Amino acid sequence: MMRTTSHSVSRRRLMGAAAVTVTAVLLSACGAGGDASSTSDKANDGKTPVRIGYIANIPYAPAMVADKEGFFRTRLGEGVTIQIHKTAGEATKALSDGSVDIAYVGPMSAVSAYVRSGGAAIRVISGATSGGASLVVRKGITDAAGLKGRKIATPRGSTQDVALRYWLSQQGLTSDAKGGDVKIAYLSSPTAVRALISRRIDGAWLSEPYVTQLTEKGVTVLVDERTLWPDRKFVTTNVVVLTTFHEQHPEVVKGFLEAHVDAMDLLEKAPMQAQADVLAQMKSLGGGSFETRTVAKAWTNITYTMDPLPQTLKATAEHADAVGLLGDKPTDGLEKLWDLDILNKVLKARGFPEVTVAT
Repeated sequence: MMRTTSHSVSRRRLMGAAAVTVTAVLLSACGAGGDASSTSDKANDGKTPVRIGYIANIPYAPAMVADKEGFFRTRLGEGVTIQIHKTAGEATKALSDGSVDIAYVGPMSAVSAYVRSGGAAIRVISGATSGGASLVVRKGITDAAGLKGRKIATPRGSTQDVALRYWLSQQGLTSDAKGGDVKIAYLSSPTAVRALISRRIDGAWLSEPYVTQLTEKGVTVLVDERTLWPDRKFVTTNVVVLTTFHEQHPEVVKGFLEAHVDAMDLLEKAPMQAQADVLAQMKSLGGGSFETRTVAKAWTNITYTMDPLPQTLKATAEHADAVGLLGDKPTDGLEKLWDLDILNKVLKARGFPEVTVAT
């Protein structure tokens, strides 16, 4: 049985001496005095190439904030290259073929890369996001029985795909692929939004901000996925690193995690600024254009946390296996997937509680 000590970025944990420490580091990282960049230079020569990948969407807000605010380059120098992934499948491929060193990914991308490599390819080095996914449906559908004969969309191979199929199975329903009750349409999130508004589909299991965008159009939430998990927490985004890069460049990984924590701190202390960063990044990087109010509302359905929530990732893998979406099974129960030693050194230095993954 795995055990975690949660580390959400919460206001009460940033009070007192810890808040002073983190604020000082953040100001230094932004160039407002101090010498955080020189400290980072001692850990990393600033020239080691490092390729960072993420999807330009709200569940990946820590990455967008760190990129927009310049934290990655402040901590890592000019060797940084940013890759923008359009889909979870693209992120998985980048990890599997080694074309990215560090990436913000959903749980199925992490599981797939790990399992396909026999547990060798990647390690989870931090959490990023919890929550922010729901099953939304047309008005008039009020329960699971109302989905019989309906068409429900989800992005192919995504964590939402797993969540939808597993939830249907728990309701005694099956997908049309198994000759059952509900037709599943594989659509990208933007396409699913348009299809649901035009009534070409009856529902969709999607992540934010698409859920909020649809509720603003009169679509209703049938299942908030948070209600299906203990303490309403489940992993949406983790940070992973190629194992070889982790072993060869631990100080670069440390510099990256300094930037990640800088971003998490800004997300908590200056949410309006963080939301503006996210809006700008989404628009410029192909993540879509959303109203400020939509992003602000979607923000309330997400928790940004450095706890990777490993129990929920393992459960997601089990759910994927149960509905035939996992492929190969992990031979070690995913036990080698997490390595939080460097993260905890960074957190300890800033006065934050450590994150633990124990058996």
